[in-house]
Amino acid sequence: MNPLSSLRLLVPVLTAALALPAQELPKPGPQHEKLAASAGTWDTVAESIGMDGKPLTDRGVSVKKMALGGFWLIDDFESTWAGMPFHGHGMTGYDPIKQKYVSTWTDSMSPHLMVMEGDYDASGKVLTMTGMGIGMDGQPAMYKMVLTTKDKDTEVFEMYMTPKGGEEMKAITITYTRRKGDKAVEASADKRKPHKEPAKEDGGKE
Repeated sequence: MNPLSSLRLLVPVLTAALALPAQELPKPGPQHEKLAASAGTWDTVAESIGMDGKPLTDRGVSVKKMALGGFWLIDDFESTWAGMPFHGHGMTGYDPIKQKYVSTWTDSMSPHLMVMEGDYDASGKVLTMTGMGIGMDGQPAMYKMVLTTKDKDTEVFEMYMTPKGGEEMKAITITYTRRKGDKAVEASADKRKPHKEPAKEDGGKE
């Protein structure tokens, strides 16, 4: 079959496809709007236990923004741990099929991708997510993340780890304080201001 004949056969198929009604694309829902409330720049204080068993306190900055059509809250986290630079990258969204919030996390101290899912409690202020990850010993472990919204400018993140055959232990607590004057959730404030009609030019003599 020559190329011209193939093209003649393909035209009716393309025509039929274009005639099909366009399927409406998904749109962000109330769950995504809830995630958007966390958009902004946050100063963080992390409390954990070092390899020597002594408590550690590390300060950092988390920049969160809604992206990819408003479906995903992206978190870029810069801090230190035990004096070493630490960079983390997270994505959190809502899966309407699972009817659960879903999250991924990667950081500069691990080659593994962590995937978690969960939901808010009845108060709508505590998000609990769980998933499998790799423990400090290099073996699979169950992780639990609890994010508590204290108020619009304060969040507390807690991470728990349960090693295989072991007991649950808290790995880290991070307190987030929204940086004043840098609220991404208010970035569109100018767009919400009442629209002013431009002054009409004087047409000249009446």
